[in-house]
Amino acid sequence: MEVVWLMLLLAIYSGLVLLATSTNISTRPAVVNIGCVFSFDSLVGKVAKVAINAAVADVNSNPLILGGTKLKHTMHDTNYSGFLGFVEALKFMETGTVAIIGPQSSVTAHVISHISKELKVPLLSFSATDPTLCSLQYPYFVMTAHSDLFQMGAIAEIIDHYGWREVVAIYTDDDHGRNGIDALADKLAERRCRLSYKVPLNPELNQNDITDALVNVLQAESRVIVVHVPVSSGLMVFKVAHNLGMMESGYVWIATNWLATILETSFPLSSETASVIQGVLTLRMYTQDSKLKRNMFSRWRNLTTQESPDSHFGLNTYGMYAYDTVWLLAHAINEFLNQGRNISFTHDSRLKELGGNLHLDSLSIFDQGEMLLQNILQVNMTGVSGPFSLTSGRYLRHPAYEVLNVIGNGYRSIGYWANYSGLSAVPPVSKQKLNDSTAKQKLLDVIWPGQTMETPRGWVFPNNGRFLRVGVPKRVSYTEFVDQIEGTDLFKGYCIDVFTAALSLLPYPVPYKFIAYGDGINNPSCTDIIQLMTAGEFDAAVGDIAIVTNRTKMADFTQPYIESGLVVVAAVKKQTSDALAFLKPFTGTMWCVTGLFFLVVGAVVWILEHRINNDFRGPPKRQVVTTLWFSFSTMFFAHRETTVSTLGRLVLIVWLFVVLIVNSSYTASLTSILTVQHLASPIKGIDDLIKSNDPIGYQHGSFAENYLTQELGIKPHRLKPYNSPEEFAKALKDGPGSGGVAAIVDERSYIELFLSTRCEFAIVGQEFTKSGWGFAFPKDSPLAVDMSTAILKLSENGELQRIHNEWLMGSACSSQTTMLSVDRLELRSFWGLFAICGSACCLALIVYFIQMLRQYYRHYPDESSEPSSGRSLRSSRIQTFLSFADEREDEVKVRSKRRQMERACVISNGEDESIGKSSNTDIGESSNTDVGEGTSNRNVGSTGSSTQ
Repeated sequence: MEVVWLMLLLAIYSGLVLLATSTNISTRPAVVNIGCVFSFDSLVGKVAKVAINAAVADVNSNPLILGGTKLKHTMHDTNYSGFLGFVEALKFMETGTVAIIGPQSSVTAHVISHISKELKVPLLSFSATDPTLCSLQYPYFVMTAHSDLFQMGAIAEIIDHYGWREVVAIYTDDDHGRNGIDALADKLAERRCRLSYKVPLNPELNQNDITDALVNVLQAESRVIVVHVPVSSGLMVFKVAHNLGMMESGYVWIATNWLATILETSFPLSSETASVIQGVLTLRMYTQDSKLKRNMFSRWRNLTTQESPDSHFGLNTYGMYAYDTVWLLAHAINEFLNQGRNISFTHDSRLKELGGNLHLDSLSIFDQGEMLLQNILQVNMTGVSGPFSLTSGRYLRHPAYEVLNVIGNGYRSIGYWANYSGLSAVPPVSKQKLNDSTAKQKLLDVIWPGQTMETPRGWVFPNNGRFLRVGVPKRVSYTEFVDQIEGTDLFKGYCIDVFTAALSLLPYPVPYKFIAYGDGINNPSCTDIIQLMTAGEFDAAVGDIAIVTNRTKMADFTQPYIESGLVVVAAVKKQTSDALAFLKPFTGTMWCVTGLFFLVVGAVVWILEHRINNDFRGPPKRQVVTTLWFSFSTMFFAHRETTVSTLGRLVLIVWLFVVLIVNSSYTASLTSILTVQHLASPIKGIDDLIKSNDPIGYQHGSFAENYLTQELGIKPHRLKPYNSPEEFAKALKDGPGSGGVAAIVDERSYIELFLSTRCEFAIVGQEFTKSGWGFAFPKDSPLAVDMSTAILKLSENGELQRIHNEWLMGSACSSQTTMLSVDRLELRSFWGLFAICGSACCLALIVYFIQMLRQYYRHYPDESSEPSSGRSLRSSRIQTFLSFADEREDEVKVRSKRRQMERACVISNGEDESIGKSSNTDIGESSNTDVGEGTSNRNVGSTGSSTQ
């Protein structure tokens, strides 16, 4: 019975389900119209046509997708024409089409997107990848492939990975080409790289136009070339480049995913095609390996045979995205119908008013277009290309690319790129960080054009007959560094020799031409030369150019080839010894503290030794003399008094160590003062100049002027410019009182030459800036890097030092020290020693007084236990303690022992008397009087005898 009821309930439930299903199906349309617009004969279009037909057939054969509704797709061939694509799209707007798959071209998509926005018909394109199509301007355009924005990010990271800084871009001059290259320029700028040269090509490409463009590229410096052109014309660019010899060693060619499309679709390549693209890198949209993908590849040959029996072509990524686009649209339509939506269209009244023969009034608005669009954006599925869903920005999630290297008749995968993990040698995974240790390797080895595995430098000096214009300051002083040979355009000097020696080490020839800058009267400003280089007047700047902050903002500098920095030069005089020269090693504070510690240590040792050492006892006068003698005799380790106490010896050991260090320092400093000839100047360094109001000299054209005024805050009216060493010397000799200067501030390299023949001047204080001289080049110039490497080689092989010795070797005063007198020894150099000694003294005194108090309370218990009865008693106790402290320790111990023995005797006599009194009381009370008298007499006698 229970089984019957159970079967009855199941039948009722099945009937209700069938009723609900039939009701739902009855409300759904039997057919939903979609359109497809692309070029059937293009490499992308013929693959997409097969994929879309297969996808529609798969959707319609699966009842779980649309619940009985069928997709009806209509394909229109644009025949490579943007105009026909526009017209064909308009036709779909007349036939109740809910969505359009396409267009294939980004250029056409820009136009049709405006119409789809007005008529609310979603566009789903699997091949229009222009980054600007995802903007808010085109709300009804849905990109179902990866945007070129991510592809350009991958290319920029590859360029940065190999250390290249300048790139040449070849592209078609249309919306797709321009916007893609603009995205590349932005991504390169994020990595401090740049597009040095853009080569736009006519969309209607021909061989002559390509040849003219590549000839210009041949004359450029950069050898890293990115090609962003349509699939139909890309190989023509490489054929022309091959004929011009631009596919040889030293070049880097990176093609966007158009080349990967050719490799996938036309594999294997013909030998003629493969020969012109050897070593090229290209990117392919990455699709994860899955069962769906493998099944699609296994059935692809049958699908292509059905579509085109006479030809076979491979499945490319665009075909997979076209297949998934149909499924994406099917899922969205299914969700749209499940929500109970109806499909309806309304004619636009504005189009009716136009009239005319164009029949624009036949175009209709899809009333539920916005709802369908939202369902499209919310679909989350897995297709043959992998996880397939859109972000809030209407991009496919987890964009990734595979980097391919063309080798032989095929290609090899050398790595991957994903926007969430960057470059990696392993396939990307959908997580933020890769845990696999192999992911640390960016890319595998590449075989570059010219069949070489050595990574190209990425640039060459252009072989176009143009010389490198090198700006050189026309100096009027210190010509040892830079000097123009009179009557010629040639230069000589230390800086020039270093520059030419570095150029000779470059692996390529660099023709150059020196161009003098300056009026020949005043030394020119090197900052002005760099500004002219930034403006394009020069290609480089060579000379005594200091690398300072404001200049590094305008140009790139090489490795410094000589160290330099600002120093202060002043007039000095020889310092002679006088009668009080022995006091100069220490400052006044040091002398006072040292003397004080001699007295303190002597007093501490006297306190610690006074009670146990006869050497520190006697009359007060003798004790004072002994203490002073002991204190100061330790300076020479000649003290004759011995220390007995442990604490005294501890203090003395620490003090003798301090005396040893102080004596050694004093001796060394005094020896230097008396035996070495020193120079003296009232100016001790830059701090003295800042505090004073005296005039300061500097070299005309030097960066010292800006540094002194802007960084140190010195008033400009205090600064005086000079052009020659002779003017320096005269200004210093005259001094501030006679129209001269108190000091000169200039770079050390100049000052060393200046002082080599002028012994009456010297550097005072320390070098207060650290910098160097380098050669300047425009920002991001690769010459700066190669020249830096050459300078390092010159330093390693000793050539740099040889050039220095040849031009800058000093004479006359070169061996004389230019340092001022040695600084006097100050307390801060010894405060640690004095602190240790003071701590030892304090610790010893604390321990000593604790021990003495314990002895006092042990040997004078009566005084310590007596109650306080006034100031006199307290004073008496203090006097007793002081007397105790002044006595010898052994005498105190003897007296204390004697007093203890006497106290013991008194206690014994008291006990005998108490026993006698107890016996008399027992005899009888009648004789109490006599006994009392006798007792009194005994006491008197006892007292008397005691007195005697």
